[in-house]
Amino acid sequence: MTQTRPPVETIPAPQPAPAATPPAAGQPYEYRRAPLVEPDWTRFPGWRHVTRDQWESAQWQRVNCVKNLKQLRTVLGDLVDETFYADLDADQTALATMSMLVPPQMLNTMVPFAPMTTEAFLADPVRRYMIPVASDRRTDWPSHPYASRDSLHEHDMWVAEGLTHRYPTKVLAELLSTCPQYCGHCTRMDLVGNSTPAVDKLKLTLKPVDRYDAHITYLRAHPGVRDVVVSGGDVANVPWRNLESYLMRLLDIETVRDIRLATKALMGLPQHWLQPDVVEGLERVARTAARRGVNLAIHTHVNHAQSLTPLVARATQTALDVGVRDVRNQGVLMRGVNDTTPDLLDLCFALQGEAGILPYYFYMCDMIPNAEHWRVPVWHAQQLQHDIMGYLPGYATPRIVCDVPFVGKRWVHMLTEYDRERGISYWTKNYRTSIESADLEALNKRYAYYDPIDTLPEAGRRWWQTHHDD
Repeated sequence: MTQTRPPVETIPAPQPAPAATPPAAGQPYEYRRAPLVEPDWTRFPGWRHVTRDQWESAQWQRVNCVKNLKQLRTVLGDLVDETFYADLDADQTALATMSMLVPPQMLNTMVPFAPMTTEAFLADPVRRYMIPVASDRRTDWPSHPYASRDSLHEHDMWVAEGLTHRYPTKVLAELLSTCPQYCGHCTRMDLVGNSTPAVDKLKLTLKPVDRYDAHITYLRAHPGVRDVVVSGGDVANVPWRNLESYLMRLLDIETVRDIRLATKALMGLPQHWLQPDVVEGLERVARTAARRGVNLAIHTHVNHAQSLTPLVARATQTALDVGVRDVRNQGVLMRGVNDTTPDLLDLCFALQGEAGILPYYFYMCDMIPNAEHWRVPVWHAQQLQHDIMGYLPGYATPRIVCDVPFVGKRWVHMLTEYDRERGISYWTKNYRTSIESADLEALNKRYAYYDPIDTLPEAGRRWWQTHHDD
């Protein structure tokens, strides 16, 4: 009889323990697409019954701009407490270099998707530069000792009223001194906007028609100028008929090959750029520019991704559809607003990928009075330029620039010497401005730029205290 042997259990030979898999290090920045959303304006008590037709009306937006504390209180109601309003009043009364002017479109992008509280409003990056309060500003060094009202000396370089000739082949044409919105950090705070208790503004004195005639006369007489930045103020505040006439006159000058329209209102008041008469007029200008081989572009000014909404994207696409060659962004690098790598990359991806706007420049905030709380040191800007490289398409990777007085825009790595302790960087240039035609040494000089003093090491702060007292 055959016996069946019980099965033998096979015991596997011991194996060495697998090496532990190291955790994924990840990337310093992780991209996540964020489609644009128009925040719900009816969350504000003062706009609870505003319809979409009203919201998308440029006239309604202009009429309902927030110009003072009382109007802001009407919109916000008791969403923020009295301490905020007192803080704002203290700033407006003694410190602000720009009067308050905030379109509903811009206010609606502050604390867009979270409960509105005093703390959230104070921390909001768009609020920090559009509605500054006294507690934002520094008390140790509110202004740098070398800060000035016209820090870039644009007025000194006027060759006609409102026409700055700084670079050899380019001019800046300031057509007017108003905007649809006033930014607290405005580099032209000596001219743009209403006077404030802190700043008695300069005034344009010529009638607009005479000012524009002077610009055209100068450009016809100087064929070496090929590039005109048409600005102000903001060109969105020029009546369209007048702006179109000015642009067509520029297009009649054979030597003008680039025209750039500077308008923050593309973001702050996109409703303006969607008005039928503006769209139709822009198409006429764009077709004429294309026929004559002139590059027509719009330059706007967006500092934070929150500011980009579907209305901004629609206004941008409309401009491109009617023939504007490019829409580009020139932001300003500011502490507490956009001075981190995620801030800048989130903004650039929203600009380029969602709104159709090319990230172009980020300027270091200029050395104007009461702006030290916004400014960053050169080394910080250099680090940011390093850290954003490799994420964006090359053509959409912005350059971070320092606009050095008497020099102009320089990439932040172009300095020739840098005293980190005292925060003094030195820069050179390769052209003469319009006020240096007789200066044989202009190209051999080094020009200084200054970091915010509160960002310096202790020894540097002590040096500046002594230097300032002397």
